[in-house]
Amino acid sequence: MMNQTSMTEFVLLGFANIRELQILHFVLFLSIYLVALIGNVLIITSVLQNRHLHTPMYFFLVNLSVVDIGYISTTVPKSMADSLLDNKLISYSGCAAQVFFISMLGCSELSLLAAMAYDRYVAICYPLQYSLIMNWNACFKMVVVCLLCNSVNGVVQVAWTCNLHFCSSHVVEQFFCDITQLLKISCSDTQPIIWYIFAFILLVVCPCFLLVTISYSYIFSSVFKIQSAQGRRKAFSTCTPHLIVFSLFLTTGLFSYTRPKSLSSLPLNLLSAFLYAVLPPVMNPIIYSLRNREIQVAYLKTLRRWLKFI
Repeated sequence: MMNQTSMTEFVLLGFANIRELQILHFVLFLSIYLVALIGNVLIITSVLQNRHLHTPMYFFLVNLSVVDIGYISTTVPKSMADSLLDNKLISYSGCAAQVFFISMLGCSELSLLAAMAYDRYVAICYPLQYSLIMNWNACFKMVVVCLLCNSVNGVVQVAWTCNLHFCSSHVVEQFFCDITQLLKISCSDTQPIIWYIFAFILLVVCPCFLLVTISYSYIFSSVFKIQSAQGRRKAFSTCTPHLIVFSLFLTTGLFSYTRPKSLSSLPLNLLSAFLYAVLPPVMNPIIYSLRNREIQVAYLKTLRRWLKFI
């Protein structure tokens, strides 16, 4: 008969069982986490402290950085603690919390990237009407709707997860509580939640992808009509970082959730989860700092303020 611990806790497999590799994993994840935190906090601080960056584009970028901080903080600190303390147990409530925040923040990131694509479309294709269409009221509403809708999605996934029964195995083959791994070890009827996830992809994820695709088709069409090379470079400089970030997030997510079962194995599952749950929050501030001149200048000003304060 199962004991009470097995009924209230899950076991996360993680990356390694050897102590030396666990310490290495802790050091690597700590470095990655610090880079993500510093990069995203630097974006938030730079935008807030530079009034010329108080525009809808950077407003969405700040919200994206806030989501990224929450997104990576949902999984990485727990994984680091597991390796450092050699304790892979996670409580049932902790597992449910991870399911909620991963689904909510991950989908919020996709929705924000879609909103940013629409913002760039209006700025480049309708520059004279930009301030009228992308006013602050509209921007706030877009962010609020994005967060509320995806919070509802997170609540629904948690509600279904809490109703799952686990008869034989409580071992999650991942370094965090991934909904797909929980469905694999459940002995309940998982067909309803699978259909729900499929419907959510059709109703939310696909429209976001279509919005970005259509927006950039119009953007590229308009940019190539610009006569001056300097004008084209300026337009591309504001679009390229966003397009790279969106492509990175979408490709890693699709690889994780749509690859065939023949490519499913523990090492590959861990790698794919790392790609979509850890890599984007680290790469987003790096990509924007490398490809956006305004952000680079704002970074330098913020860093100078920080050094004076120290």
